[in-house]
Amino acid sequence: QVQFEESGGGLVQPGDSLRLSCVASGSIWPYTAVGWFRQAPGKEREGVSCISSSDGTTYYRDSVKGRFTVSRDNAKNTVYLQMNRLKPEDTAIYYCAADITGWGTPVLAHRYDYWGQGIQVTVSA
Repeated sequence: QVQFEESGGGLVQPGDSLRLSCVASGSIWPYTAVGWFRQAPGKEREGVSCISSSDGTTYYRDSVKGRFTVSRDNAKNTVYLQMNRLKPEDTAIYYCAADITGWGTPVLAHRYDYWGQGIQVTVSA
């Protein structure tokens, strides 16, 4: 199994930055891909980004390309999502999740096996 604890969310203004952290535990964690998802009120959960377990290949949905960066530090059991130039439409609950295949893509919720509890990100003036 893999357990996650997310942190770093909050209320920020448009144009600001946040860094989400996802601390993992569990013996298989280093072999899993980790994805970031978000869910806004009344909307379906959508894949935002992921990073593979093997070579660190990353993926971003079009709306966050150039603004968000995903990274992982296996020594610290942590995956990060650096979010820059935040927009009101980025407001959502953000989740990290593990894909035990190690690939991460396609970044679809049903492909992921273990989930964090979610953390709120609100972007508002």
